[in-house]
Amino acid sequence: MKKYNHTTYAILGILTTDCKSGYAIKQLIDQSLNHFWKISYGQIYPTLKKIVEDGLAEVRTAATEGKPDRNEYFLTPKGIETLKRWLEQPVEQLPVERNEVLLKLFFGRYQSKQSTTRVLEDYKQKLEERYQTYVNVEQAIKSHDANQEDAWYWLCTLDYGKRATLAAIDWCTASLETFKRKEN
Repeated sequence: MKKYNHTTYAILGILTTDCKSGYAIKQLIDQSLNHFWKISYGQIYPTLKKIVEDGLAEVRTAATEGKPDRNEYFLTPKGIETLKRWLEQPVEQLPVERNEVLLKLFFGRYQSKQSTTRVLEDYKQKLEERYQTYVNVEQAIKSHDANQEDAWYWLCTLDYGKRATLAAIDWCTASLETFKRKEN
């Protein structure tokens, strides 16, 4: 079995949804996958081209009155099988988080105490906003997409994001308390 990068598998997975054009794929990435998997706009079309070249998808031109024609991509049986084989493989490695806050905190001795506090408070606020976004997405899925076959999987993925965000908020609170005690 030919091995592909994770971006290719992500786009194969996206093509199982109603997203068939490059633009629709980018919208789905921005609205959902982007919270845990980054794919730049510049990666989408080269990946789609490769998927078509390898026979994993076929491209069809869709005409819409008053708009330019657009390419739509549809998985082939080979593409579906490739996606299924990848999904059934064990995870190769734990994800490595790149976190600017942790990097700044690691070298925090070289910044002012006020700056350290501000970095942690700002991070906590952003996490609280992210958590609220997750709650809103969860409500939307439950009210609009509850009957979709994918809904349980989407909610399970979202639950991970919510729990990880709550843990990070808790870490911020504890770190701020510890830092303030250390200051005194």
